[in-house]
Amino acid sequence: MAEAVRFGRRRLSARQEEERRQLVEGMRETKAQLNHAYAQFNFYSDPDLVDACVYEINALQSRYSYYVRQVKLLEAREGAG
Repeated sequence: MAEAVRFGRRRLSARQEEERRQLVEGMRETKAQLNHAYAQFNFYSDPDLVDACVYEINALQSRYSYYVRQVKLLEAREGAG
């Protein structure tokens, strides 16, 4: 029973499934990078390194938001198609 059950939704095409898989994988990788950046932020005391961590965290949060938006758009296309 490895297949996900989708109630009330049409099945995604193979291309859409691959796109969704890549987006979710990007989200997973970005989340891991974000966790690492937070750990570095908590570890460093040098102001320059703390600033660098803040910039990295902000960039990763933006990337994660992009992936979330793209998944939502894909799912909206799925519902409309």
